[in-house]
Amino acid sequence: MLTLPKVKVSEDRVIRTVAGLRPFRPPGFRVEKECHGLKTIVHNYGHGGGGLTLSWGSSYLALEKLFEDGEAPSRVAVLGCGALGLSAARLLQQRGLDVTIYAKDLPPNTTSNIAAGQWSPYSVADFRRRTPAFNEQLERASRFSHRRFQNMLGSHYGVRWLTNYVLSEHPFGGGGEDPSTAGLFPETRNLEPDEHPFPVPHVRQYVTMLIEPSTYLNAVVRDFQLAGGRIVIRTFEDVSDVLSLLEPAIVNCTGLGAKAIFGDDELTPIKGQLTFLLPQSEVDYITLYGDLYMMPRTDGILLGGTHERGEWSMDVDLAAKETIISGHTKFFKAMRA
Repeated sequence: MLTLPKVKVSEDRVIRTVAGLRPFRPPGFRVEKECHGLKTIVHNYGHGGGGLTLSWGSSYLALEKLFEDGEAPSRVAVLGCGALGLSAARLLQQRGLDVTIYAKDLPPNTTSNIAAGQWSPYSVADFRRRTPAFNEQLERASRFSHRRFQNMLGSHYGVRWLTNYVLSEHPFGGGGEDPSTAGLFPETRNLEPDEHPFPVPHVRQYVTMLIEPSTYLNAVVRDFQLAGGRIVIRTFEDVSDVLSLLEPAIVNCTGLGAKAIFGDDELTPIKGQLTFLLPQSEVDYITLYGDLYMMPRTDGILLGGTHERGEWSMDVDLAAKETIISGHTKFFKAMRA
């Protein structure tokens, strides 16, 4: 049987509770080029719960759009300094371009800083709205990102492999893997009851990466600046404001900001709330049980979560916090030693 240390869940171990808004589009994230006279805008936003996960791959697809008619201009503006903006900026730099990031907020005050950090293309589209073209886009973005993050494993970027345990009261369906991510979760298998200590009858394990947002984002900002990139604090009211930039090419990674700036009515927030406990260095696994999930980070044991579509408030919901804490308390007390 697996020997796993329990998470110590109690109110007096809580160190913070945070809320953030995932930028979600029911038909899926947008990677699309627009031409405005002599200026080109490539959109790269709307990834829901998969923004950090898909950042490198989606940004690679955005660069393909930028270069599809030949060489891109030597100077490019990137809007946004979260995971998407930073990955787009670094890929542009690696193509030899002069890049400036324009952003309202910088790490640690971006939406990406609120991400849990598990590598999983989660909540990226409504299944009924997924088209063959989107599925291909998702697969390409997933595979590129998965490989790119493997190149960043280690403490410098805060990326490491962890075993995940998906817990259920009911048998898992036999529908097989999503073709978009097939093969990207090593060691996927269902565990027998005598193989695990969890207080549920059905457990599925797999291995994926955990990306610690604060460590990762700060490291990529340093990479960008060391490569000669500039960051300008600026807000944009509308498309004309964006087109006033001197750069002839613009990559739009504004997330929810694209709703107002570019009039994207498909964009809607999904509010997520996380509570952190004091760190436990001995805990080195992830659990996912219904709406509850636990991820061990160096900045604290992360407990989630909530998924409130259409909720714009970033205020902490104390009732949701209590539900998350009490649910995990009950779960880990029942876990076998």
